[in-house]
Amino acid sequence: MFETNSSPHRAEVNRINAQQSTGPRTEAGKQRSSQNALQHGLTGQTVLLPSEDPAEYEHHVQGFLREYDPRGSTEQHLVETIAGATWRLKRIAALEAKVFSQETATPTDVYQQTRALSNLGLYEHRLSRQVEKAMKELRELQSDRRSRESIRMDEAASLLEMHKEQGLPYNPVEDGFVFSVDEIETFIRRRQRLEEAEEAAECRV
Repeated sequence: MFETNSSPHRAEVNRINAQQSTGPRTEAGKQRSSQNALQHGLTGQTVLLPSEDPAEYEHHVQGFLREYDPRGSTEQHLVETIAGATWRLKRIAALEAKVFSQETATPTDVYQQTRALSNLGLYEHRLSRQVEKAMKELRELQSDRRSRESIRMDEAASLLEMHKEQGLPYNPVEDGFVFSVDEIETFIRRRQRLEEAEEAAECRV
């Protein structure tokens, strides 16, 4: 008896709630809703939106490549990931300003604005975490690479100095090094100058 009497009431409540829904009702509204990911470009695979300047984005990426000087495909991928995520983070500020500039004449407008800002905050957090993770991986990878390069350069320097003492030419490639003779000699001169600087510092004490 209870279920029979309450069913019409529940149906009426559902009908009223459906009429008050804040979701898109018109075809244009539904189309805009389906294109949200493309409009803000924060969740899709494509970093650059059609409305953005490819040259400006390329300048943005090149700045990170110059700063971090990646070696190898893994470092390159990490730097490009950082560049793409930071580009999206810059976009969020403009999107937030756009949301705040919209009129909120009805409770539905207020709800949609609040929801949009909440979503932007969520995207910002995720992108920030992505940048932090990629930065951490890149630093660790580059630190390990530079340590290995330093050891290899020391070895190449020792072999070059030995060949010079013996009056023999030296080809680093034969020992598996990627350094040129000029690079090795520059390293040797820098090392000698640093040793001289340390000796001079000890004399001043």
